[in-house]
Amino acid sequence: MQKKTWMLGGGAVVALAVLLAWAFAPRPQPVEVADVAQGRFEAGIDEDAKTRLRDRYAVSAPLAGRLARIALREGDAVRAGEVVARILPALPALLDERSLQEHRARVDAAQAGVQRAGVRAERSRVVLEQARGDLRRSEDLARQGFVAAARLDADRLALDAAQKDAQAAMLEQQAARADLAQARAALGVVQGPQAGGRAFEVRAPVAGRVLRVAQASEGMVGLGTVLVELGDTTQLEVVAPLLSTDALQVRAGSPVRIERWGGPGVLQGRVRAVEPAAFTKVSALGVEEQRVNVLIDLTSPAAQWAALGDGYRVVARVLTREAEDATLVPVSALFPLPADGAAAAGAEPAAPRMAVFVVQEGRARRVPVVLEARGATHAWVKEGLQAGAQVVVYPPATLADGARVRLRAP
Repeated sequence: MQKKTWMLGGGAVVALAVLLAWAFAPRPQPVEVADVAQGRFEAGIDEDAKTRLRDRYAVSAPLAGRLARIALREGDAVRAGEVVARILPALPALLDERSLQEHRARVDAAQAGVQRAGVRAERSRVVLEQARGDLRRSEDLARQGFVAAARLDADRLALDAAQKDAQAAMLEQQAARADLAQARAALGVVQGPQAGGRAFEVRAPVAGRVLRVAQASEGMVGLGTVLVELGDTTQLEVVAPLLSTDALQVRAGSPVRIERWGGPGVLQGRVRAVEPAAFTKVSALGVEEQRVNVLIDLTSPAAQWAALGDGYRVVARVLTREAEDATLVPVSALFPLPADGAAAAGAEPAAPRMAVFVVQEGRARRVPVVLEARGATHAWVKEGLQAGAQVVVYPPATLADGARVRLRAP
């Protein structure tokens, strides 16, 4: 009887021990996983931007007098030389020597503007010829295998930019000549015996559309008063105010994606220039930021963005790094490794080493990785991982190397 009691007691103790061991044994931790993929990697800078005309022209009154009502409205198309306003000059009796000197000075300034526009046009022509020569040499060397494809692309972009600059210089020269003609005509009107007898016609210096009518109603205007603003809405550019620290990563020719602009699809663009001077802007949180304007040319067909106008809001994504066949891992799977003794002692600052948890045979294995670049959602892994591996995303702080895991149902 006593032996049987001991056997029952021993069995109960063993059962209790097994139960306790099972109760306190570590359970597999539920985790979410993602696959390591092989594909295209992009790293960029996203920023709110706006469109603007590359050139806008303010048509001002070349003489003082009474302005007739302007019939043009915003959005109307005008041709070069078309009449945009009419001004009845002031009476000769009211025209003093100072007004005559103002008109003569306006003619002199217009002549200087024509000379300046001619110098710029000649400079742009020289730059264009140089860009064409550079591209021809690069194409010849590329056929022989002595020039990288990136250099050839850069020369092509330089030629495209030079052609656009030459076109802008030609329009500027045309506008300067029109201003000179207007100034000379205004001086002739006020000096002539019929001054004040007939209306003086103010003509458009270039072809384009009316952006703004500054004074539509009839009334007296002074010399130099802005009447109408004109511009070619097919010559748009995008201005992205990047943080100065981000602008250091951007180069002329960098590809740009124009997103959330209001139309279907994504527009393509190229960085034309990064302005050399920064400016201070206060953020919504009241923090002063140093920002730099990045000028972007639209490379998508004009018909695709024909609905865009001056001052429209868009989102520009400037690409700073690209790769076609990269090993991609979600950024949420990365975590920093503990610093070693030398780094902890402050001997030499270095970039933090990164690692991921790879799921192998139901256990999480910590694997150090070497990153080539990091994007918004994915990182480009240079060493440590192969495509097809499963990594733990958002690993919990309690997850340790070798711990048992189970996949959480999505």
